[in-house]
Amino acid sequence: MLGQRIGAKAQQASLAVTGLLMNGLFAAQAMAQNVKDMPGGPKVNQLDMADPVTHIARDQIWIHIFLMWICVGIAVAVFGVMFYSIIKHRKSKGAKPADFHESTAVEIAWTVVPFLIVLVIGYPATRMVIEQKDTTNADITIKATGYQWKWGYDYLKGEGEGISFLSTLSTPRDQIDDSIPGAKERRMANPTYLMEVDNNLVVPADKKIRIITTANDVIHAWMVPAFGVKQDAIPGFVRDTWFRAEKPGIYRGQCAELCGKDHAFMPIVVEVKSAEDYKKWAEGKKKELLAKQDDPNKEWILADLQARGEKVYAGNCVACHQANGKGVAGAFPALEGSKLVLGKQEDQIALLLQGKAGTAMASFKQLSDVELAAVMTYTRNAFGNKAEDNIIQPKEVLGARK
Repeated sequence: MLGQRIGAKAQQASLAVTGLLMNGLFAAQAMAQNVKDMPGGPKVNQLDMADPVTHIARDQIWIHIFLMWICVGIAVAVFGVMFYSIIKHRKSKGAKPADFHESTAVEIAWTVVPFLIVLVIGYPATRMVIEQKDTTNADITIKATGYQWKWGYDYLKGEGEGISFLSTLSTPRDQIDDSIPGAKERRMANPTYLMEVDNNLVVPADKKIRIITTANDVIHAWMVPAFGVKQDAIPGFVRDTWFRAEKPGIYRGQCAELCGKDHAFMPIVVEVKSAEDYKKWAEGKKKELLAKQDDPNKEWILADLQARGEKVYAGNCVACHQANGKGVAGAFPALEGSKLVLGKQEDQIALLLQGKAGTAMASFKQLSDVELAAVMTYTRNAFGNKAEDNIIQPKEVLGARK
């Protein structure tokens, strides 16, 4: 009876374990069916490296497989000799150990063979490392600055020069925070969960892109597996790397250094466009940034308006009023000590918007509100002028236009 009870309990336990395993298997299958491959990112149940889209990434995969097979060959040779010796020269078969202390041939062999293996490995590896570090002759140079926890991109050289923006995780909190009802279901339905940003880094295909990395606070790392690129971003230091993406698409990576509590929320998304589409994007992005920069409702400080106004003055006013503001006698009035410049703001704003009939003073209403406010602020503080109302905000110009 005791044996039967023990057998019954064992059978129940076995069935319970089998049920748990089957439930786990069905759950894993259901999850795999719900979760889709991430566009430009890892695939469901992926075991291998990311699909390469650069020459560097393909080289890395090649040398990885090459080294693996060399290791397999060494393991087979070493363990083969070892097991052969154990089996064929065991004591039970009457084998007797050799009585020698050194062998010149063996010593030469275990010196020469590893040296040859190192040469076989070192030649392609050295070529690849040198190639990866050659950032010269780049078509476009972009600075990537790591922040806790986002990336800042500045296009320093090449097409798109002057573009600057921040790239921040765009996955909503209602997918991340499990305390919010339905968070798990929402993130399961999102194939780019935690790997999506509000502003993609955009580059053209078939162009050499140099990435200069640095950081604002702690050590970060800029990594995109499909490009075969990973470069640390260190505060106070400048490092660089490069890639040449061969086909348009979206490619995803992450910060690869433990940079703080939100390290997992610092993705990298690179959008590779055709040359024509990239040109359109760069032109549109510049206009967008200029529009934001010239927001007439923004409150400017004196120093920024003066700096901007000096450039506007040099491009529009210097030919008539001269760089020193003294004008040209009998033709163009001096701005130095001008009653108009030192007087009421509304009079100066009206003159620049409407011009003055019968004189060479044309209307400059084609300039933006920020440009007009900046150049007027500049004249009120330059050439020795000290106007009582020495700063004009863009919103005042905007109000005068209406």
